[in-house]
Amino acid sequence: MPSRRDVTKGLAGLIGTGIAMASPQTVSAQTSPAPTVPAARRRLIVDAQVHLWPPNTPDLPWVPGAKPQQPEPFTIERVLPLMDEGGVDRVIIVPPTLTGTRNDYGIEAVKRYPNRFAVMGRFPVNDPKSAPLLATWKQQPGMLGVRTTLQGKPGSELLDGMDWFWAAAEKAGVPVMFHGAGNLPRFVAIAQRHPALTLIVDHIGMSNTIPLAQSATDTIALAKFPNVSVKMKAGAQYAPEPYPYRAMNVQIRRVFDAYGPRRCYWETDITQTLNEGGYRHRIAHFTQELDFLSEDDKDWIMGRAILERLQWA
Repeated sequence: MPSRRDVTKGLAGLIGTGIAMASPQTVSAQTSPAPTVPAARRRLIVDAQVHLWPPNTPDLPWVPGAKPQQPEPFTIERVLPLMDEGGVDRVIIVPPTLTGTRNDYGIEAVKRYPNRFAVMGRFPVNDPKSAPLLATWKQQPGMLGVRTTLQGKPGSELLDGMDWFWAAAEKAGVPVMFHGAGNLPRFVAIAQRHPALTLIVDHIGMSNTIPLAQSATDTIALAKFPNVSVKMKAGAQYAPEPYPYRAMNVQIRRVFDAYGPRRCYWETDITQTLNEGGYRHRIAHFTQELDFLSEDDKDWIMGRAILERLQWA
């Protein structure tokens, strides 16, 4: 398992910036002071999870009864200015459950901006007859793998019938991101049975109903498997407090120490808490506030590691 000491030096060829300009969603300085901006360091920055969705239309209808994370659609036209202002070079689109298993809008974003977007698509994991789709899954424009939601009791029930999916995804070489809060112990057996399957834990397994320390502990239990890595959410969705989100940092360090910089990825899931300082605070959370990270660690976590794991050139 790579450690912090194994990190390759010399990343001067990467592009991007480690510190963002202010976004329109900056919160009050009284409760959330803006981070100071140190001397610029150029690095590639990739947000490993953003939901995008268009308006509810007959061509791409929302799931009946589903509620969006924001009152207005979060479109390509909305996210690009945020990325540009914040210095975010690329985004991995995770289509929301709002649009079911449709990946049309994410693929549209890739077609329009192939150097900015890629997709971890939704897949009908409850339908074994869909297994043949995985053989050509990554032939879709910008498609890097599958993302599935498996948290809580509904997720546990889905997991009961998903043995076929893990085997088919492993055979097809399709990486899987999963939001499995509350069910992470079940992934020990999955990771063990499918060592060639790329598995990525979302949000350090966190949710609003599980203590941060327990989520981190469950995630760390999977670190012994080289095929498992983890997305670490910047911001305070699961530990409500203003920047610099210190309640998160002890658990982030525990997970980082277990996985190392090449298996940890910065992500925002920005639509969950869009008014929380835009990208500026979320970037500074990792590049300025996590003092246990070296500059090389940050280069990996902020972008290089996820591109390498998912083979996004």
